Amino acid sequence: MSVSEMMPAPATGRFIAAVHHFPVRVYFEDTDLSGLVYHANYLRYMERARSDMLRVAGIDQRANHEGGAGVYAVTDLQIKYRRPARLDDDLMVVSHVTAVRAASCVIHQSVRCGAEELTNASISVAWLTPQGRPQRQPKAWTDIFTRLLQGEDLHP
Repeated sequence: MSVSEMMPAPATGRFIAAVHHFPVRVYFEDTDLSGLVYHANYLRYMERARSDMLRVAGIDQRANHEGGAGVYAVTDLQIKYRRPARLDDDLMVVSHVTAVRAASCVIHQSVRCGAEELTNASISVAWLTPQGRPQRQPKAWTDIFTRLLQGEDLHP
């Protein structure tokens, strides 16, 4: 076995019954002077989880961006902070699709510590041309989002 085969891969999370679960650990750099996770870092955790959710679902954002096809952009965000996370907490970002439209989708995300929900958000993302105008998402992608919305497990 080569050294590269023995190296751990970055966390990508996984789907469980059409819901993506992404693990995060709170590091010192994530906290503010009070020792709690700084509020903007929850958005970073959610962004990482959404990006990996798409990757695990088979959506290759990088190839489409590099090919000039377009990019996703957040168009609306509603967030509720319930309880803070602290240094060394093991968190789980749970993400699921709640709406699919021709040029956008809505993803609900929550950050949990054990069974307790710390933060939740509803995030709308739109598929944009390289010039920043909304356009229809690739059909294969809307099909994936629709399957997730209907609760279909992508990896039975």
